[in-house]
Amino acid sequence: MKNISKTVKKSALACLIGTLFFFSIDSLAQRHGGGGAHRPAGGATHTRQARPGTQSRPHVNKPATTRPAATTRPGANNSGTKVTRPANKSNTNRAATTNRKNTVNRNSGNRNTNISGNTVNRNRNNVNINVNNSVHVRNNRNTYVRPAPRPYVRPPYVYGGYRYNTFHPYYYHPYRPYYWGPVWHPWGFFVATLAVTAIVVSVESQQYHYDQGVWYTSSSGGYTAVPAPVGGTVNNIPSGAQTVNTGTVNNYYYGGTYYEKDGTNYKVVAPTAGTIVESLPEGGEEVTIGNVKYIKFGETYYQPVQVDGKDKYEVVSVEKES
Repeated sequence: MKNISKTVKKSALACLIGTLFFFSIDSLAQRHGGGGAHRPAGGATHTRQARPGTQSRPHVNKPATTRPAATTRPGANNSGTKVTRPANKSNTNRAATTNRKNTVNRNSGNRNTNISGNTVNRNRNNVNINVNNSVHVRNNRNTYVRPAPRPYVRPPYVYGGYRYNTFHPYYYHPYRPYYWGPVWHPWGFFVATLAVTAIVVSVESQQYHYDQGVWYTSSSGGYTAVPAPVGGTVNNIPSGAQTVNTGTVNNYYYGGTYYEKDGTNYKVVAPTAGTIVESLPEGGEEVTIGNVKYIKFGETYYQPVQVDGKDKYEVVSVEKES
């Protein structure tokens, strides 16, 4: 019996030692990533594979997204590739050229500007501003030419029973009316109201309105610019008036009107034959007499001449042959 009991004790001790050795080996294998058994939560046994030296990410299968290589805006005629925007935004095509409702056309030579119903056509110095072309210089008081202060040394140009005397030879250049600035208006220009600076001037029981070098008469619904009445006197003239020599005294020339100093005032006078001016206003007409073209204001004639290389005009003395 003693031998059997010793044998049983030795067997139990050997089994216990074997079991402890087995669990120690299994734990060591799992800790160092060996090929030992791994028990997941489900109870199944899996064998972990060793990782290779270089690990690559698994391929993720995503939908392919391609973007256009380059985006170009449409050209002036809406050609080219349109800009594509995301689905939550609307596509907008913008042309290189924007067409606006109000269009301004500017030409280097001619300029057409619509301002308060008055159309201004400027071709160099040629100006037509709401002008009534039926208004002409018809009053002899405005067109009478004072005789030249010295005799003529050149023979006159004779045609149709009249002698046309000038000191300078005829030199044709086209008639281009001159523009004296924004406050000046040519003869025949109509305005509904006058500026507060306008004054009333009476000449032989007729009333005129004068403002900054322009003379007006009352007309239906407003005022019309007219030639300055000879004898009209004002206390100032525009600073842009030119000084011209008549041969005896200096005249001040502005907008087709001649003034002479009269004390502290300026008096409108008729032009003197032989006077040279650089420019003429709107309201004249180019007339052909024989082989000569004159600019005529009422009964006053201007001959195109050239002085010191510049185009100018000379007041002509017209006499009827006896």
